[in-house]
Amino acid sequence: MRKLLFAAAAAALALAPVVAEAQSPIIIKFSHVVANDTPKGKGALKFKELAEKYTDGKVKIEVYPNSSLYKDKEEIEALQLGSVQMLAPSTAKFAPLGIKEFEALDLPWLFKDDATYSAAMKGTVGKWLFQKLEAKGITGLAYWDNGFHMVSSNRPLAKPEDFKGLKFRISGSKIADQYFRLMGSIPQIMAFSEVYQALQTGVVDGCENTASNYLTQKFYEVQKDITVSYHAHLQYAVIVNSKFWSGLPPDIRSQLEKAMADATDYTNQIAHQENEDALAEIKKSGKTTLHYLTDADRKAWQEAMRPTYTWAKGRVGQEVLDVIAKELDVKMN
Repeated sequence: MRKLLFAAAAAALALAPVVAEAQSPIIIKFSHVVANDTPKGKGALKFKELAEKYTDGKVKIEVYPNSSLYKDKEEIEALQLGSVQMLAPSTAKFAPLGIKEFEALDLPWLFKDDATYSAAMKGTVGKWLFQKLEAKGITGLAYWDNGFHMVSSNRPLAKPEDFKGLKFRISGSKIADQYFRLMGSIPQIMAFSEVYQALQTGVVDGCENTASNYLTQKFYEVQKDITVSYHAHLQYAVIVNSKFWSGLPPDIRSQLEKAMADATDYTNQIAHQENEDALAEIKKSGKTTLHYLTDADRKAWQEAMRPTYTWAKGRVGQEVLDVIAKELDVKMN
């Protein structure tokens, strides 16, 4: 909090890039919580490269990976204060702002593949959700894919009953909280930067995440078993402080929008392959055993988690469920 207060003192300067001396580049601090060698990490570095190129050096992007500037619990507040200009949080992080609708994206077995997810976020669903951020002083720029969740523990997880009594780290989504409870486990909200130690020391028994995050954060080294379940999707929203963004010269903002569009295409194209490569690397390490669901196991998981859809109506509201149902042609209850 002290870090936020000190940084907030300089917020007025951060939010007024156009008054800087002509020869001084506009600084954009881009903070995120994962490693550089992940789809999001590489996407942030690609945006830096393209933004500085397209603006001829008039903008400088400072990328802060691995929670080196802010943890995921405090970064959105920092953005609103103007202490940082750009973030790419998981969409579950918007619920504390009062925008619970984003959690609908965490519904289990919602997206059948990456292409289905991509089409939805570029279409009505993504645009509808971004409109909800505007009242909070936040502008949504893009959605970045990070693929599907796997789940891990120190025992094999094949059937719903295997989850009973285990503590699982979740990022904060009440939807994830619900489907883990339906499986008989105990979800625990925890900052991403704290997960490795929590797994190592047994504070939690397991977690869910994508293959690239399991590899780069070394979660696989402290989990004996990983089930390649792909039961839910992990996506990020690239967001910017609205006051900062609207205060940029129009030509600069246009160049940055082009850089973001190109960086987004790059990130979403590599996400699937990055996760496949990470999964192969984890398997090669021999430090954990990979398990795959049979058709019967998958059906049992789906049936166990299905009540989440009915429960979600009271959490995220019927409107967003209707928008998603129409876009994806799925039943919500």
